[in-house]
Amino acid sequence: MKKPLLILTGPTAVGKTRLSIELAKKLQGSIISADSMQVYQYMDIGSAKIMPDEMEGIPHYLIDVLDPKEEFHVARFQEMAKEAMEEIYQQGRLPILVGGTGFYIQALLKDVDFSSDSGQSPIRRELEEKSRAEGPMVLHRMLQEVDPASAEAIHPNNVKRVIRALEYYQETGTPISAHNAREMERESPYCFSYFVLNDERKHLYERIDQRVDLMMEQGLLDEVRSLKDRGCTQQMVSMKGLGYKELLSYLDGECSLEEAVEIIKRDTRHFAKRQITWFKREKEVVWLNKADFAYDEDAILEEILSIWKKRTEEMKSTQQQV
Repeated sequence: MKKPLLILTGPTAVGKTRLSIELAKKLQGSIISADSMQVYQYMDIGSAKIMPDEMEGIPHYLIDVLDPKEEFHVARFQEMAKEAMEEIYQQGRLPILVGGTGFYIQALLKDVDFSSDSGQSPIRRELEEKSRAEGPMVLHRMLQEVDPASAEAIHPNNVKRVIRALEYYQETGTPISAHNAREMERESPYCFSYFVLNDERKHLYERIDQRVDLMMEQGLLDEVRSLKDRGCTQQMVSMKGLGYKELLSYLDGECSLEEAVEIIKRDTRHFAKRQITWFKREKEVVWLNKADFAYDEDAILEEILSIWKKRTEEMKSTQQQV
């Protein structure tokens, strides 16, 4: 018997948080964050983290639980999310996975096997040293030669994933993109509905620019300065997040504050575009374009609830036949 799982995702700044709270209220759900930055403590403004007084009594998981000096990666996310789901099921509630990190969602939904990734191979250490000495673009060009599909999907600055792809190729002789494609064909162990909230690009980019301006007004620079005082550096996974690495560069004297803010806006827009590209490749997703609903959030909510009701009825019917 497959357990239920509802997924709500979409590009950054599209409005997932508010909708997720209303969904959880209607469906007796608990929310699991599929976000690579909101998991960290002390990183509230730049990650657009939901605050306790905004949760309206809805249980949230994987938010504010790790120190910024700890590493957070897809395998750890998968492990922590599974633990959260078991607790939610035991409480008789519905897990609602919410966030914009498509790779994390995919890993949980398809139960991708990361057990062969020890994280301690000599190849990885050698590639990490090469990246430090020669820069990330060198590794990305190496990946382009042996695995063009992965090179297209992975941003050159995502050094960890570039290294993992190269490491996999050197260990197995086959591209990790081929491995991932096989993993994605696995049947999900969950009875799920996968919703992608989206908006017209012009509106989305305006929201992104406005959000960055608001973050600066709310004290993002002071937040980054405090993290720097705690010993956080640009080499840490946590500080590679949008808004953090750019303002660290400003604090390190590498650019002006105005330049840093413009780079945050530009790179966040690029990030949103990559998110949408990722979700377009996913199968079995339901696109919810806000313009199609005349930006009526209640109408969007009702559409999700209607589709979810139909999905759960199908699940019950199938189980009864078995």
